Amino acid sequence: MTWTAPQIDRTPEPYVGDERTMLEGWLDYHRQTLLLKCAGLTTEQLRTASVEPSGLTLLGLVRHLAEVEAWWFRENFLGEQVDYPYYTTENPDADLDVSTADAEADFATYHREVALARAAVVGRSLDETFTEVGPKRRTFNLRWVYVHMIEEYARHNGHADLIRERIDGVVGE
Repeated sequence: MTWTAPQIDRTPEPYVGDERTMLEGWLDYHRQTLLLKCAGLTTEQLRTASVEPSGLTLLGLVRHLAEVEAWWFRENFLGEQVDYPYYTTENPDADLDVSTADAEADFATYHREVALARAAVVGRSLDETFTEVGPKRRTFNLRWVYVHMIEEYARHNGHADLIRERIDGVVGE
C-alpha cells in the first residue's frame, strides 16, 4: 500500500486572546497549514518539484521546517546540542534534497520536532533572552522566535500553495 500524507483538521487561528495565546495560536495555525498542503499526497507527489525552475518540494519544506523548529527552539533557546536529521557540513541544504527521502519518516520527524519545540517553551517567559549559536552571537527573546517562526511558516506556506496547485490543482483559501 502506498503511504499518503494524512488528512488533518486545522484549528482556526485565534481571534482574541493575550499575547501568548495569539502567538502560539498563529504558529500552530501555520504549522497545520503546511500539513494541510501535503494532505492526501503520495511520497512521489510530495517529492515533486512543480514550480520551475525551483527544485523546492512539499517534502523538502516539511524537512526544512523540522530543522528550523529544532534550530530556534532547542538549539538556540534551550541551548541543547541537536543532532539534525538532514543537515551536514558537507551538504547544509540536505533537508531540501528529497530524491531518496522517506516521507513517512520525515513526517514523523517533523511532528517530533514540533512537540519538542512546544515542550521547550512551557512555562517560559516571552521576555526570556538567549544568545544565538554561531558566529553572529545576536541576542533574541522568545517573543522574537515566535514572530520569526510565524513569518517563516507564512512565507513557506505561500510556496506550498503554488507547489500543491501545480501538482493536482488543489488551491488554498
